[in-house]
Amino acid sequence: MGFSRTVNASVMRSINFSTILELIRRESPISRSKIAEQLHMSLPTVMRIVDELVTENLVIDTGDTEWSGGRRRNLLKFNASSYVVIGVDLGGTKMYGAVSDLGGNVICEITIDQHGTTDEESYSCLVGLIQQLIDTCGRDMREIRGIGVGAPGITHTREGVVVWAPSLNWRDFPLKERLTQRFGLPVYVDNDVHLAAMGEMWFGVGAHVSNMVFIAIGTGIGAGIILDGVLYRGSHEAAGEIGYLLPGRQYLGKRYEGFGAFESLASGTGIAERARALLAQLKLGEPVDNLTSEDVFAAYRDGADWAKHVVDETVDYLALGISTVSVLLDPELIVLGGGVSGAADALIQPILDRLEGSIPVVPRITVSTLGRRAAVMGTITSTLHMTTDYYVLRRPI
Repeated sequence: MGFSRTVNASVMRSINFSTILELIRRESPISRSKIAEQLHMSLPTVMRIVDELVTENLVIDTGDTEWSGGRRRNLLKFNASSYVVIGVDLGGTKMYGAVSDLGGNVICEITIDQHGTTDEESYSCLVGLIQQLIDTCGRDMREIRGIGVGAPGITHTREGVVVWAPSLNWRDFPLKERLTQRFGLPVYVDNDVHLAAMGEMWFGVGAHVSNMVFIAIGTGIGAGIILDGVLYRGSHEAAGEIGYLLPGRQYLGKRYEGFGAFESLASGTGIAERARALLAQLKLGEPVDNLTSEDVFAAYRDGADWAKHVVDETVDYLALGISTVSVLLDPELIVLGGGVSGAADALIQPILDRLEGSIPVVPRITVSTLGRRAAVMGTITSTLHMTTDYYVLRRPI
């Protein structure tokens, strides 16, 4: 990716547009003069951009005023209800889709459990889900700002290509191109955990945090990394693929074509597989064929020794992964999401206990407040950014 060496008038306009929109979104209601004061911009510049935002229906005048310097100033607010976004979390086993306004207010949602599809069947299932959501939007009578899809794997976001999603058996899948042709709407495609991190930063527990990591523990394990308020993607857009962390010497020199070494041990799938292997070895007569990670944690809470052994190992593995993330990135907050986060009562404090004294700074660890909606909430953020030529600025110090 190249770097712009100059800032022309068009780029400066987009920067100012983005900065003013974000301030209004976060601090509504606010006056034009207060915006100019906080952003150190001239009032005419602010007024011109606010007029553009009003024309685009992203900002509205509240009809209220405040006194400022002996004069009344009209107050503005972010028009969250002006548009809707269609968001889909395209899981390997489940699909979740929702229609939401720009404020994260969900209008309708649809879940497809255990879709059991791969390849073209998964695409057809996704198209059917989006069409159902669009039909709902038609009844809502608000304009659709765009479609956002979170895919369970590495994506090239600019091109909207899913490079590799093992649970769907997609390689170099041109999802954005195909959905754009199918629906004629702006389409944004990203890694599902990246979107979940964005959702938490805008609407969840990370709303006032600039440096955080969202770790999704479900069928696999992945992370979304927010640094200085910006999603970090890496040089190959593979940042956060922590399922491929190597938790010991014995994992070196092996090929991991599907799921990585770390997630084969500590994901929901890995937890269930380790439990099945242990039960088969102990020959306790427990049914193991359909055992899930939820069953393991339920048995743990009931005091089963075998489940305690599996959970203790899981805590060890997760502590190793979180320690690596912590010493490398020094996040203020780590947010746990995905299906296994439902067992946070058995995980978070034991992980913190293992880390205390072992690493320089132990981060705060909490559970996602958005749950299954996290990635869909991230599509709101990303779709708005995509359709407004959005900029985020950072100073080096």
